[in-house]
Amino acid sequence: MLKVAILGGSGYTGSELLRLLLMHPQAEVTAVTSERSSGLLISDTFLNFRNPALKFESLHLKEISKKASLFFLCLPHKTSQETVAFLHNAGKKVIDLSADYRLKSAKVYREWYKIPHLYAPLLKQAVYGLPEFNRKMIRKASIIANPGCYPTGALLGLAPVMGKDFIQPNSIIVDSKSGTSGAGRSPAQPFMFCEVNESVKAYAVGVHRHTPEIEQELSALSGKNIKITFTPHLIPMDRGILSTLYVRLKKKTSLPKVQKLYHEFYCKEPFVRVLQNGRYPSTKAVKGSNYCDISVFLDKKTLIIVSAIDNLLKGASGTAVHNMNIMYGFEETAGLMSSPVSP
Repeated sequence: MLKVAILGGSGYTGSELLRLLLMHPQAEVTAVTSERSSGLLISDTFLNFRNPALKFESLHLKEISKKASLFFLCLPHKTSQETVAFLHNAGKKVIDLSADYRLKSAKVYREWYKIPHLYAPLLKQAVYGLPEFNRKMIRKASIIANPGCYPTGALLGLAPVMGKDFIQPNSIIVDSKSGTSGAGRSPAQPFMFCEVNESVKAYAVGVHRHTPEIEQELSALSGKNIKITFTPHLIPMDRGILSTLYVRLKKKTSLPKVQKLYHEFYCKEPFVRVLQNGRYPSTKAVKGSNYCDISVFLDKKTLIIVSAIDNLLKGASGTAVHNMNIMYGFEETAGLMSSPVSP
């Protein structure tokens, strides 16, 4: 059994990781950290877990590093910088769910996160952990930068057409709508029930920190310097992201041709479902699953792609487990094939 630890296990992504890993046939959770829940049984915080031996503990790196071979980090950005570096130097493998190792440029990281990256040389070693794109690199990696939730929905939706001669690559508009769990578990006024209920609002327009991550990966896919327009929205539901992606066409194409392109691109991917003509992705259809549903449409000179994911699974913890499966040669779907949650 592979011994794994979760650092920062009392938040939403940490609890989803814990749920998946406790049921995984080839992984054993040997440690879970949480500063606010240290000393408590995991069942004291999450009543759905009945593991009498597992307690939350404080993050003491020297001690915790001895307890596992693979570490999942669900820590805030900046905190992950030094934690990844310590574990890497200790010969451990890391899957980091923060943003600290996603951007390849320390300069871009500082521009968007307003702090310096203190371990810039490690940025070159970190592999961007979207399995559908980087499977070969993930197999050999010791540091995985797990993708952000918004980038996952956008990148999977756009990837098949990047580099194609019928699109205008710098015309891309990403319009995404997310449930409130994307903001994390810490209480804050904008995410209280009375603030969110019966309301939809845009936020971080033009300045959302996932923008450079999406641009970086689209540029890598297309071989060009891609800039996008990205607008996220908060909607009154617990979980899920629906992204509508708009791309202007350079020349005429047909919907069957584009649909064939998508089906061929994803035909061997276990967690991407390209829907039949006329069917629309929805967050309810992927809730509680590791699937990304995608549909494509044409409107005159615009290609419209719609994708739906569960932000806590395909957008975070599910992809982290998928990365683990690839790294260690497990069946890629191991621990991830539970059905979506019923309405």
